[in-house]
Amino acid sequence: MWELVAVLLALCAAFCFAVGSLIQQGAARQSHGRALRLGLLVALVRDRRWLGGLALAVFSFVVQAAALAFGPLALVQPLATLDVLFALPLIAHLNRRPLTRRSITGGLCVGAGMAVFVAVSLPTNGVAVPPFTAWIPALAGIGVLTVLGGFAALRTRGAARVVLLAAAAAVIYGLLDALTKSTVDMLPSRGVGVVTTWEPYALAAAGLLGGLFGQSAFKAGPLSLSLPVIDTVEPTAAVVLAAVVFHESLASSPWQLALQLAGAATAVTGIALLSRSSVVAAEDRREIAPAAPDTESAPPQTRSPYVPGETDTGLDGAADT
Repeated sequence: MWELVAVLLALCAAFCFAVGSLIQQGAARQSHGRALRLGLLVALVRDRRWLGGLALAVFSFVVQAAALAFGPLALVQPLATLDVLFALPLIAHLNRRPLTRRSITGGLCVGAGMAVFVAVSLPTNGVAVPPFTAWIPALAGIGVLTVLGGFAALRTRGAARVVLLAAAAAVIYGLLDALTKSTVDMLPSRGVGVVTTWEPYALAAAGLLGGLFGQSAFKAGPLSLSLPVIDTVEPTAAVVLAAVVFHESLASSPWQLALQLAGAATAVTGIALLSRSSVVAAEDRREIAPAAPDTESAPPQTRSPYVPGETDTGLDGAADT
């Protein structure tokens, strides 16, 4: 009985996050702020629509926490990663574009692949509050990946820019998950003394930086492409940090490791399918309100709106069946 409640709450959390992300992405696309500039966040926090989407996304985490109160992490977390399966039909509906076989297959691959990856990757044992020295390699690696991803994103456009920004944001979100765990684990022993440690401040900085990259990814292009990338990379980064920083044992047998790799590969395949699907193409050419041009990207091209009945070609010009 309680597990059914946990399932319903987890699915509700995934739905709320999908809708919240859709609202935020719509606001980011119309924002006058530029990618990877704090002005983008400043402009967005003045947008009531974006704040509504943020509130819905935050509410999804509250609902997910409630789901964890009724069911185990092994049940709740995989279901919470299925937000892309709710987002895709909503995006297709907004763009008056039916979901094609490629879009459905891509979404299912992302959702199923990461559900398997998360379910198999449940950590055991490990250190509750790692020393700062254990964080140094992880922080250095994430810093390098973020800087390289940001520079590369600003020098490209289209799907490549969306993927690079979303991947960088997801890596930071993975760090955010790890810092949250460390901070929460300190509360029982330190109480308010936790404010004298470095973790809460790093948590705030990671939240700001992750928000900047995430909203930049939303502004750069289709949510149907950025959300699957985030859904795939974030849990992967969190699992790697769990092993490197917290010394948690993950795959305890060869077959579990093989299952993890198969799940990750399935999710990546789904992203590749979605990147060439009609849903991404339709969302990318959907008319939006005029926004200030991003001088760091190529001048926007005029696209004709979708006309019902015209051939569904996808991004590569090939028929999307």
